[in-house]
This record gives sequence, structure tokens and C-alpha cells, in this order.
Amino acid sequence: MADDLCSFTKLQDAFISKSPKKSPLVLRMIVLMFVMVCGVYICSICIKQISNRTNTELLNIQVIDRPCPVPNIEPWEIPYVHYPKPKTFSRAECKCNPVRYFAILSMQRSGSGWFETLLNNHTNISSNGEIFSVKVRRSNISSIVETLDKIYNLDWLTSASKNECTAAVGLKWMLNQGLMQHHEEIVEYLRTRGVSAIFLFRRNLLSRMISVLANSYDRDAKLLNGTHKSHVHSPHEAEILAKYKPLINATLLMRNLKQVEDTQAKALEYFKSTRHIILYYEDVLKNRTKLVDVQEFLKVPQRDLKSRQVKIHKGALSNYVENWDDVRKALEGTRYQGFLHGEYRK
Repeated sequence: MADDLCSFTKLQDAFISKSPKKSPLVLRMIVLMFVMVCGVYICSICIKQISNRTNTELLNIQVIDRPCPVPNIEPWEIPYVHYPKPKTFSRAECKCNPVRYFAILSMQRSGSGWFETLLNNHTNISSNGEIFSVKVRRSNISSIVETLDKIYNLDWLTSASKNECTAAVGLKWMLNQGLMQHHEEIVEYLRTRGVSAIFLFRRNLLSRMISVLANSYDRDAKLLNGTHKSHVHSPHEAEILAKYKPLINATLLMRNLKQVEDTQAKALEYFKSTRHIILYYEDVLKNRTKLVDVQEFLKVPQRDLKSRQVKIHKGALSNYVENWDDVRKALEGTRYQGFLHGEYRK
């Protein structure tokens, strides 16, 4: 009996001594399970919040960058409608106003300066001038493309820029300013970028020659108070410049006229695959409905366009050439004889 009691006492002591060892392990397991459950719950809440925030941000981005509605135009016009995103300013409420790209392709003293002032008189047209008169901009095709990209992205800022609400943007580009030299690459650029060409030439090439010579003389003489001006805005200034009568080399006259004629024909051939319109200075001067045609070509609202420029010479060309008799004899009986009777010149 005493032995049994002793054995029972030992078992009881053993049980009591082991119980404290099991109890902390169970508690730890319970705590661990609780922590895991809480962790999973917290993580699920965080993931849900992140997902909701991401969706919200994506929704906001979609709202900000939603595409502009397709304008009601003919299918063939689609490549010529653009929505520039300038880097230098925001188009704001006009960002969905479509913009057409154009380039005035011409030759010096063909009325392009006067014609450009007419276009810039329109509230929605920005023609940025003779950009490629600066040689470095036309030094290679890469420089040309870089400059064109800046112009058509509305990042080329001049006094002509209408910025936000521009509906047509372009420049004036002379044939001898890299245009003919890189014509293949430029034609490809105009076609792929949806740029329309406006050819502006002069019918009377003798009239143009007189203007070139007179302007070249004034570049050195600076007849207007020591200042050279290619275009004037007052009858008084025009009268001063018109007093100079250039002396034309009658021997080379036919050859020079043909050279200009061939250059114009070659330009039309090079760029015939582009969307274009052909204008002549004399026609625009005498028939202002030609300006209606231009505005229709650029798809801008019709406006009555005006220019402050004043014609330097008026009337018969014989009044503005020093050796007119020599010129007349050189052209009479030739296909250029009609140039002798040209009434208008700029």
C-alpha cells in the first residue's frame, strides 16, 4: 500500500511537472494562428485598397487622355487632320480642334511674302515665314525634318502663331532652300505627315526678274533711310524703291527666263504626288476668289483676307527698266513676248 501510494505520488509529480511544458506551446500555437489570421486579413484589405487606387488612377488617366472625337469629314481627308500636342504650351480647350499642315512652295519675288500676310490675316492660320532662309536649318535632311516637326507640332513660335486655336499651320519655303536638293525625302515627309503643298509662282517671269534685281540693289543701297526692306507698307516707301531702274543683260535674258521656267516645272513634277494646289500671283491679285479656293483647300472658315503691303511698282514694265529697248528686242518674236505686256508686278 505504501508502495502504491509512493508510485501514485511520483506519477502525480511527473504530470504536474510536464503540464507547464505543454501549456506554453499550445498558447504559442494559438497566438501564432491568431497573428496569421490577422496578417492575412490586413493584407487582403491593403491589396484591395491598392487595387481600387490603381483602378482610380487608370480611370483618371483615361479621362485625361481620352481621344478627340472623329470630325465629320470625308475618308480621304483623315490623313490631313492632326491633333498636335505642343511641348511649349497647352492647347487647353482647343486641343480637340483639328489642325491642317501646309507649306507654301515658291521662288523669291513671286508674291509669296504678300500672299503669306493674307493667310496670316486669318484668325485660324499660322504661316511662320521663310524658316529655311537660315542655312543651318537646311544643312541636311535631319535638320530639315527636325525643324518641320517643331513647326507642325506648334512649338515654333513667331508673331504669326495663333497657338491654341490654330486650324492650319505652315511655312513659306523657297525652292532654292534645300527643297529641290532633298526633294525625295521631303516628298516622303509631306506625304506621310499629311502636309498639303501650296505652289505659288509668277506667270510673268520678266516681271519677277525686274523685282529680283531691284531688291538685290536695295540690299546694298538701302534706299529707305539706310534700311533694306523687301516689302513696304506705305505708298511713299514704294515710290522711293520704284525709282531704281535695273539694267537687264539682254544677251542672257532668254536663258535666264528658261532656267526659272524649268525650275518651276521641275518642282511641280517632283511634288506632284503630294496633295497640292497651284496658284499664280497675278491670278490672286486680280481675282480674289482665288483666296476662297485657298481657304477651302485648307478647310478653314471663310474670311475676307487683307494685307498691309503696298505694291512697289504699278503699270507697264517699260517704266522700270533702264534698257527697255534692248529687252524688247530680245523677247519680241519669242514665246516670252507676252511678258513685255505684263501689267502687274510686286
